[in-house]
Amino acid sequence: MKILYRIYQIVIGLPVLIVATILTAVIIGVGMTFGDGHFWGYYPGRWWARTILKSLLIPVKVEGRELLEKGQSYVFVANHQGAFDIFLIYGYLGRNFKWMMKYQLRKIPFVGYACAKSRQIFVDKRSPGKVRKTYEDAREILKHGCSVTVFPEGARTYTGHMGNFKKGAFALADELQLPVVPLTINGSFDILPRMRGFNFIDWHPLTLTIHQAVYPVGKGTENVEATMRQAYDSVMSALEPKYQGFVENPDQ
Repeated sequence: MKILYRIYQIVIGLPVLIVATILTAVIIGVGMTFGDGHFWGYYPGRWWARTILKSLLIPVKVEGRELLEKGQSYVFVANHQGAFDIFLIYGYLGRNFKWMMKYQLRKIPFVGYACAKSRQIFVDKRSPGKVRKTYEDAREILKHGCSVTVFPEGARTYTGHMGNFKKGAFALADELQLPVVPLTINGSFDILPRMRGFNFIDWHPLTLTIHQAVYPVGKGTENVEATMRQAYDSVMSALEPKYQGFVENPDQ
């Protein structure tokens, strides 16, 4: 079956990935020139993510979507198991949001162009001024009713386990007094582990667990620390048993 699935990836999966990526970049580029940024910055990407997962025959399960309140802005925080995290969240979270992503991703052909045109938030830590610009962009988006999604580990896992969470997303939520929603991703590491690079994938179901929102209690360092701990514990609680427990990530 593995050999047949790899042949399928070459004949069907890879061509769909390439065509869908180019087409989505073009649609976003044209749409953002003439239309609403909230629409064109989200829905083409959602279609792109779903198309790729469906073309690769990856089943998806979402739990807890009913916990989200209509019209509420959130700071979503998720564990970072692998590249397929992007497809899972973009395609199936069911909320309009912007990504907070490493500025290096701007260099990926077509994907980087689409992200820049759709005003995703590039996290650039090369200077204090660039860091301030990152948070200013995030504040503007959150103030206008959209949400943001962050991988607070800052890097994909090497083992499937979680590393440390960084404070940035939680400090942003604290400043604007917004709820943080933890997300647990299962299956992405089993599809394409980080150390394998760009290679054949393995078939494996994906699960996205949406946890109860963590609302601010007070404001300042204590609230940031408490929210981060609660979010971390929530994400960890829904991980598959084989990936339970902290493992240090040397890339953090």
